[in-house]
Amino acid sequence: MSIKEMIQDHPQVGSDYNEQLGEAIKHAMYGAAIMNSCADACNAEEGDMRTCIRRCSDASDLCEAFYRVASRRTAGNVTVIKSLMEAVIIGVKVCAEECAKHDNDHCRRCERMCREVMEDVIKAREGMLDAA
Repeated sequence: MSIKEMIQDHPQVGSDYNEQLGEAIKHAMYGAAIMNSCADACNAEEGDMRTCIRRCSDASDLCEAFYRVASRRTAGNVTVIKSLMEAVIIGVKVCAEECAKHDNDHCRRCERMCREVMEDVIKAREGMLDAA
């Protein structure tokens, strides 16, 4: 099952499907899980990982809020979606910067995911602005 197909099949989407937004939603879903997992892995690390745990947890929550709101297509709330996009871009950027400071596999993976989410959300935001 694909979230992108689910959105496309929505009765109020049809030919108005936004591929860039669909990709951003998909990556935000995966990103939320990866960032959450990284925060948990940071709990098992030696040393003070509080800042990384906080950044990962915040980014995960922002991604989750974005994908949940943006995947609802009935009476689309474009203003809120765009606001969440801005928050996600900031949240995952801060998370990526923090994870880049740590020499462990889970933080490297999380940093990469954050950067992918950021790129996709920026593309989707630009596509939404162009369409407006």
